Amino acid sequence: MNSLTEEISVDSETDALAAVKSDFQEYLDILDTAPSWWKDIKKSAFEDYCALPDPSRKDETWRFANLKAWRGTNPEFSAMPSISNAQSLIERSDLIKTYSGQIVIADNQTIQAESISPELSAKGVVFTTLKKALSTHGALIKDYFMKQEVDLGSAKAAKLHTAFLENGVILFVPKGVEVEDPFIVYNWATSATVPSLPHTLVIAEDLAKVSLIEAQLSADESTPSYSCGVGHIFAGASSKVQLTVLQNFNEQSVGTQISSNITGKDALVKTLSVNVGCKQYRSETHGKIVGSGAHVEMLSLAVTDNDQEIDQRTLQTHDAPHATSDLLFKNALRDKSKTIFSGLIKVAEHAQQTDAYQTNRNLLLSSDAEANSLPGLEIEANDVKCSHGATTSQIEPEEIFYMLARGIDRDAANELIVNGFFEEVLERIDVEELAENVRQLIRSKFKK
Repeated sequence: MNSLTEEISVDSETDALAAVKSDFQEYLDILDTAPSWWKDIKKSAFEDYCALPDPSRKDETWRFANLKAWRGTNPEFSAMPSISNAQSLIERSDLIKTYSGQIVIADNQTIQAESISPELSAKGVVFTTLKKALSTHGALIKDYFMKQEVDLGSAKAAKLHTAFLENGVILFVPKGVEVEDPFIVYNWATSATVPSLPHTLVIAEDLAKVSLIEAQLSADESTPSYSCGVGHIFAGASSKVQLTVLQNFNEQSVGTQISSNITGKDALVKTLSVNVGCKQYRSETHGKIVGSGAHVEMLSLAVTDNDQEIDQRTLQTHDAPHATSDLLFKNALRDKSKTIFSGLIKVAEHAQQTDAYQTNRNLLLSSDAEANSLPGLEIEANDVKCSHGATTSQIEPEEIFYMLARGIDRDAANELIVNGFFEEVLERIDVEELAENVRQLIRSKFKK
């Protein structure tokens, strides 16, 4: 790069950062009614955002990634748009019909927040928007908000999220309360100028049971958007928590999802990611076991086509003995799409009798598709059972021939094989209506 090009590039980045600083100051000016501690968190996060460097090819946590979408892309923050199609979006928020509570958010604005039942309220269950919770449950947010370290590469994105976060959901289930039907939140992106910043905070106290579904969706197929979501789970002793994130932004969009769970003694946490959308999407998932006897399941499926890139980074941290974790990530790739999986099982010296598994399987449906896998182990204990594995393969010609000989065309044959490939993950979705909707979403990907 010559000096003139370097100078233009630096000036451009400086101007972009200056614009974001101006946006942030304007944003702070309208937070007059927000608690002072909330504004202090945002100020600190913004200072860190400005100081942190963009991702680099030298960073191991960004290995194989196309950095163009993430480097020097300070988003423009403008005034909140009016949601003219709010009623239509509410009507389209129909993944499941039976639920304990539903919230619909569009461009960070609440357009529907159904009240939970009086019975659940009487038991102390809270399911509300983050914006409302700041005034009604401020102490709860202060205790749990962004308490998990972001250590898989997207610290800068997390700081941006914290600084400009406007809304989200908080789900709190008190000790001993079990909720059978899931809660659900829809995060719709409608604007090309307002970043979508979904935030999900789940707190389950000891012996609690709860599940939450989060859908990240585009209002149409042509409007590009930028999303930077964060989700945290805090699971108390002997609790059971499930979180499913379904990402189907349009393929003009770019997104990041930073997820983590902190799992206590004898607790069970299951997370599932379904990724079918975005031109480029980065998913970071950290399962951290801090209590003995805990069990964490981390599941994911992705279907990619055209020139999509899905980047998956995971960490299974065992910081307590006699605990188990099981990770299964499956990807099916068409056309010139690309996936990256980089996972690490990390076992502390005192976490004896850990039982941990990590599996990444990739199915290539095109000779131009690219799947990268980097599984790893970092074991300090000496009495453990840990394994990792990754496979990348194409559909066997014999499988296609078998179906063609029975009158099934090639595209339909590929679709059937992919459906079977994903069934190992889909059958672990406890809400059958949701599982069937995911199956339909996979089918629709083949009908483009």
